[in-house]
Amino acid sequence: MFSRLDHPPVSYEDYRPLLDPKLADELAAIAGEMGQLRVLHLNSTATGGGVAEILQSLVPLGNSLGIETERIVIYPDSAEFFRVTKKIHNLLQGAEGSLSPEELDIYFGCLQTVADDMRAKGLSADVWFVHDPQLLPLARMLPKKEGETWIWICHIDLTTPNRSVLDALMPLIEDYDQVIFSQTDYVPEGLADKVPVLIAPPAIDPLSVKNTPMDLPQAQKVVRAMGIDTDRPLITQVSRFDLWKDPWGVIDAYRIARESVPGLQLALLGLSQATDDPEALGVLKTVAELAGGDPDIHMYFDPSEMPVSVDEVVNAIQVASQVLIQKSTREGFGLTVTEGMWKGKPVIGGDAGGIRVQIDDGVSGFLVSSPEQCAERLVELLQDEALSARIGEAAKESVRRLFLLPRLALDYLSIARVHVNGRIPAVSGD
Repeated sequence: MFSRLDHPPVSYEDYRPLLDPKLADELAAIAGEMGQLRVLHLNSTATGGGVAEILQSLVPLGNSLGIETERIVIYPDSAEFFRVTKKIHNLLQGAEGSLSPEELDIYFGCLQTVADDMRAKGLSADVWFVHDPQLLPLARMLPKKEGETWIWICHIDLTTPNRSVLDALMPLIEDYDQVIFSQTDYVPEGLADKVPVLIAPPAIDPLSVKNTPMDLPQAQKVVRAMGIDTDRPLITQVSRFDLWKDPWGVIDAYRIARESVPGLQLALLGLSQATDDPEALGVLKTVAELAGGDPDIHMYFDPSEMPVSVDEVVNAIQVASQVLIQKSTREGFGLTVTEGMWKGKPVIGGDAGGIRVQIDDGVSGFLVSSPEQCAERLVELLQDEALSARIGEAAKESVRRLFLLPRLALDYLSIARVHVNGRIPAVSGD
């Protein structure tokens, strides 16, 4: 029903040159105070998706700081569980509809089985970090022991949730000692009066394969092996084939921009590794129909067909692209935005959710609300190298200051320290 994941060790000292010295010292100091702490991170999939990417780096970083940190991934006993939790995800991000009694039975029943397995195997920790709605009921199903702290982290966009589903889940949120959201707009009305809230945007690992420097010739070699012409301009969206990522709007924007930029190519990189997203193939089919066999629209879904590892492919195609897009209509945060900005690339993002937190419109990227706006910005950036370079430089510096992994580790450990020391914080802003 669950498994423990091992991750290769890292050294905190390797991060220090990339960080503000004050932040680096503060994180080391807090970790030194809490060296006896045992921390668990729980999520629903081993690979694929932003949460899995964060945890595969955050867990070894915690251990390198001297804090016993472990990651648990659940394996429900029904394939229907992830269909239901994907529906919950969509409803919480504003989709219409409701959950049937049968779907709720699947949701709670599968998690109860997981909880029973955890109890039987004696799973314990001083601080439990439970990620996203897939696991939300666990705090109720595994009543906390004396001295334990339970923290729920919501990574999705709750700006305009389906109220019926949010109201049904709200009592479960209140079972936690602390909740964390990516931005203030996601905090449900009245929740902060019932449970302490912290605002802590996600972050990327600058030392991961996906984010370490790759020179342009190497990136172009990988991209050519994927069938892309590196002598012509390339724009790319790196994102799951998902309703909220709006790949249809990206194709529309590409077609408009191509009228002004002859030879333009589009890559949609949606390599699927997540086990908790059963809808991706259906979305891919409709996107392929819209693409209509255009040889300059390159779509990628199967990781086994790539010339190198998924992370190397993402790194290479981001480096080789002239402009990166993340045209989401709902977005909890959008780590692909951060990744592109860290590489010094101009990024065009949907004016939604966590993308707004990252992009200062016109300074470190552009925010758009339609294919037409997206196309206008694409043409502008593709035809003005000086503008593209200025935006890219500002983007990288913004990520260095605000969105690298040690800052997120500091946020999490700071709130854990507050609870371990027996003090409850007020609501924190971003």
